[in-house]
Amino acid sequence: MFRIGDFYEMFDEDAVKVAKAIGLTLTRRTEGMPMCGLPYHQLDVYLRKLISAGFRVAVCEQLADASQVKGIVPRGVTRVITPGTAIDESLLGGEAVNTLAAVIFTQSGDDSAASIACIEVSTGEFTVASCEATGLIDELARRGTRELLFVDPGDGVAPPRVKRVLDGLNISGTARPAWQFRTHEAHEALRERFGIASFEGFGIEASDPVLQAAGAAVRYLKETQTLSDEDAKLVGNVTIGRATLNHLRPPRLENAEAVCVIDAVSLRSLEVERTMRSGGSGGDYAGSLLGIFLSQGLVRTAMGKRMLRNWLCRPLRDRHAIVARQACVTAFVLERVLASHAVEALSEVQDIARIAGRVAMARCTPRDLVGLANSCLMAAKLGEVVQGCVPFSTVATALRSACERTRAWAERAKACCVDAPPTHLRDGGVFRDQVDSELDECRGLQQDSSRWLADYQAKLVTMYGLPNLKVGYNSVFGYYIELPASQAKQAPPELVRKQTLKNAERYSTPELRDYETRVLSAQSRALERERQLFAQLCTQGATLLADFAVIAESVAEIDCYSAMAEKAVKRGWRAPEMVDEPSLNIVQGRHPVLDELLDGELSGFDAGAQSGSDGARFVPNDITLGSSDEASLALITGPNMAGKSTFIRQTALIVLLAHTGSYVPAQSAIVGITDRIFTRIGADDALHAGQSTFMVEMVETANIINNASPSSLVVLDEVGRGTSTLDGLSLAWAIVEHLAGNTPAAPGPRVLFATHYHELTQLEEQLEGRVKNLHVAVREWQTPARDGEESHTEIIFLHRILPGRADQSYGLHVARLAGMPPRLIARGREVLASLAVHHAAAADDAGQIADNGSAKLLKSKRAERGQMSLFREYVAHPAVAAIKEIKLDLLTPIEAFDTLRRLKVMADDAT
Repeated sequence: MFRIGDFYEMFDEDAVKVAKAIGLTLTRRTEGMPMCGLPYHQLDVYLRKLISAGFRVAVCEQLADASQVKGIVPRGVTRVITPGTAIDESLLGGEAVNTLAAVIFTQSGDDSAASIACIEVSTGEFTVASCEATGLIDELARRGTRELLFVDPGDGVAPPRVKRVLDGLNISGTARPAWQFRTHEAHEALRERFGIASFEGFGIEASDPVLQAAGAAVRYLKETQTLSDEDAKLVGNVTIGRATLNHLRPPRLENAEAVCVIDAVSLRSLEVERTMRSGGSGGDYAGSLLGIFLSQGLVRTAMGKRMLRNWLCRPLRDRHAIVARQACVTAFVLERVLASHAVEALSEVQDIARIAGRVAMARCTPRDLVGLANSCLMAAKLGEVVQGCVPFSTVATALRSACERTRAWAERAKACCVDAPPTHLRDGGVFRDQVDSELDECRGLQQDSSRWLADYQAKLVTMYGLPNLKVGYNSVFGYYIELPASQAKQAPPELVRKQTLKNAERYSTPELRDYETRVLSAQSRALERERQLFAQLCTQGATLLADFAVIAESVAEIDCYSAMAEKAVKRGWRAPEMVDEPSLNIVQGRHPVLDELLDGELSGFDAGAQSGSDGARFVPNDITLGSSDEASLALITGPNMAGKSTFIRQTALIVLLAHTGSYVPAQSAIVGITDRIFTRIGADDALHAGQSTFMVEMVETANIINNASPSSLVVLDEVGRGTSTLDGLSLAWAIVEHLAGNTPAAPGPRVLFATHYHELTQLEEQLEGRVKNLHVAVREWQTPARDGEESHTEIIFLHRILPGRADQSYGLHVARLAGMPPRLIARGREVLASLAVHHAAAADDAGQIADNGSAKLLKSKRAERGQMSLFREYVAHPAVAAIKEIKLDLLTPIEAFDTLRRLKVMADDAT
């Protein structure tokens, strides 16, 4: 984007791409040169659109006043904005995470392990980690990655394994030269940035490939976000200081063992950040787990919102760390006066982390600076509020120490700047009067101009005897003396004509021109002086970046505890008991989102079949898995719309909340430490990858089978429904057997398996102690025929989870409720009657048992039941052969009746 006067313009291929992407009008400045542009004051609006579309934008500003330059105005690139490096408030949502990541693979194969470095440029948070190739997408998704740096294979095109990641996350990819990922060059970039000789202080071995990714990321930021000495001299007159990366904290190696892993599929299925309907729309959290905290304003600061999002996407696995968080929440739950004082202080704190980042990157505005100063002073009060509370001792000590070191700067900034400064420094009026003598002198000259002009006008009127003479000012022609046309002939020779109007003439005098020069000079000098004073405050603040980071993190942590406590008090949530054993015992558990929806506290979320009837309250349920005398796998059967999906989701969400340190929506809960939460819920395809709905289902289920441990929680919904009945039932049967473990003494993971394959319920007997049946209760009755409609079964969903198996799925009933035509429903009943198979009988035919390493079919009891099976080919029968021989066109009515009677006898003999 080139600044040309009052517009930013783009040319050639850039113009064509941008016009197509965001809808700008494509024009031509010269033949063969496409061009598009936008008003300079709309820059941030269009930057947001371009960044969202994945573009990288270089802003090329005019470095001198065009009126003072002969020929071409000098220009220089003052900003480079990419999807992963946006730092301006206008380009970021307060609670949105915007991460730049770099990846390097340790080997050439697709199954190679990956090392990643993640930087939140706006806050300076810097983390590194290693992961398996299969978990790369999940790891980047949990960290909110928006741009991925990768090794350029030579053509600038992402290699297949990187492209899969970019497509899977729908993010921007940037190829970087291979030498920047080499060990020596990466280490050099890190040493230069952090001024270190060894990486031992980071807790990272020098040979760890995560440092290669980290070094490449730092070098990219240096190239795009800072200026060389030569460039800085050129653009010095349009910036308030040199952009630096001083706010970047040293890279922190994250321990995978400390986190309960939730993959990207599970985050989406459980609707942790957004509902599956809202998808990835920014800021639309209504109906999600995160939304029940954000939409009601329980989290007061933008820093707290981002931290809570991180806690929910990356829950803890260490029991002691979980209990420590839980103790802080408990303190706020029990001490409501303490909580109210904390909330009062939190409400006055702005986004310290990102403002400090803008200070370091020379993008700070006057409002940012005043907000940072006020926030630091208010954070000090927050530290005083929590300092006497034992669970907060660590965070309170760190907060108070950092606030003490920033106090002098914050008080000075607050004393120097007005309470409500302008948005831009170019508007002036940032500093108070009597702060700086030079600034006061310039302002005095400006403020006295009206009085001087009035005195000068009176002087001229008296001197020349022209009562209608006026002295005025406008921004185009400056100061002028105006006479009506009728008196223009009486103008003395001392008045020099300046402008002719329709009914007046305008003049000037040497004295007026001299005053104009002094006044206009004073205005520019005042703005320049304010710029200098502002730069001084920013420079002084830049020395406190480490303290700002501590304050931001401490405030965010307290904010999260406060939000969790308020939610617990308002909704009656209870503290879960965390144990090391892989067990789960929830009493009267509720879905955290739907429970509020049914109480009318949320709006804009369609609960669909999961929420029950209008006006109803959420029905709580119990679940016990994995304890010493309980099976680790629960098979859940029941009608459509009865609440199976809600039940399994709410269980997973309760476990997730417990691992964040939060209270949970239940009367009581004992939650065993969980290493991973897996889900396979919903139907979806991946057309970009050439995968059908069933293929996606099998890929996700295979991931669970291959990675679930006895400490995992697995939630499966309708696995196997995407293919034929026999194939789906067989797969579901085998999956249940595998996840149930080998013996009751060596169970598999805790599993909730919702299904309409009622045949699977036989596994409770075959895998005794490892599998148990649960079903959703309903109440049904037969309605009489009326209004031309046949009698049918009416049901009420009770939403209660009870032991045992369900009888049927009531699919036709749900179809009728959905508005299917009565004739279609009636025909469906006829077909169902002809295809109905007793579930136990079907399981006899479809099930398999192990026998000395081989498998054999269970013995069929078809002869005793007299019912045809869906799981066998039709056998030859004399009646069938006789039917095939009948010539329908040649039969008389009497012959047809005799033939039907003969066939019935043959059928009766066979049964």
